[in-house]
Amino acid sequence: MQTRDLILTALAPAIWGSSYIVTTNFLPGHSPFTVALLRALPAGLLLLLLVRQLPPMTWVPKLLVLGALNFSLFWTFLFLSAYRLPGGVAATLGAVQPLVVVFLSGLVLNAPIRLASILAAALSIAGVALLVLTPAAQLDTIGVLAGLGGALSMAAGVVLTRKWQPPVPPLTFTAWQLTAGGLLLIPLTLCTVPEIPRFTAENILGLAYMSLIGGALTYILWFRGLARIDPSAVSLLGVLSPLTAVILGWLFMQETLNHYQMIGAALALFSLWLGQQGAKAPRRGSPSNPLSAAAK
Repeated sequence: MQTRDLILTALAPAIWGSSYIVTTNFLPGHSPFTVALLRALPAGLLLLLLVRQLPPMTWVPKLLVLGALNFSLFWTFLFLSAYRLPGGVAATLGAVQPLVVVFLSGLVLNAPIRLASILAAALSIAGVALLVLTPAAQLDTIGVLAGLGGALSMAAGVVLTRKWQPPVPPLTFTAWQLTAGGLLLIPLTLCTVPEIPRFTAENILGLAYMSLIGGALTYILWFRGLARIDPSAVSLLGVLSPLTAVILGWLFMQETLNHYQMIGAALALFSLWLGQQGAKAPRRGSPSNPLSAAAK
């Protein structure tokens, strides 16, 4: 079951890696905040219609926190760093997230901090850097802080999503979080996009893919994995996103692959394997049923 869970969870960051090609080819010129809002809110509302279950009022504060960390804050920091930094620098800063998850899991979930997990997280950073970082990359203070803020936001979202597991299916939990994150994005979008954007048929096709496949489907798989797999192991799967983006760019956009990128890909994949080995040992004090932790 663990292998199957890993494969299903890994599909999420692999699909996220296609976001760059979809955005540049189907959604050029649109505000990233508009895209983020239309990626989260319609998917969340659609899933709410499917599950037909609203969260209890006692869960609303937690869902607002999770929606902010996993979607609103994370995407805001992500887009800000992408605007102010070269893509390679932004992706490398984002790769810090698994390392943050290791220590946050120890602090919040009382998970043991294993040397293998720390080494795997460090190797994933090196692998992503070799994959996407170029010698000509320049740093920007605000961009760097935004990149680190995005990594911290997603890391906190990963750990708290594992800690706060309501006794509902992953589909319902995803619907609640996507809707909360989408609602929080509304004021930010209204402040940054004063005019109602116009969309072509290609734009709508791109938004449908980003919302239904890159939003609803992937986060169902992601949150399902977080309920079943050690958070430090799940967070390492994020290296599949830049790896997929590089491979898709090579296949469909005539981009070249050099020796450094191939070494980076090998390091990233090795970090995944190492991280899974470190997560196989049973965690002391961990409940056998992850849903039982919701009552604590």
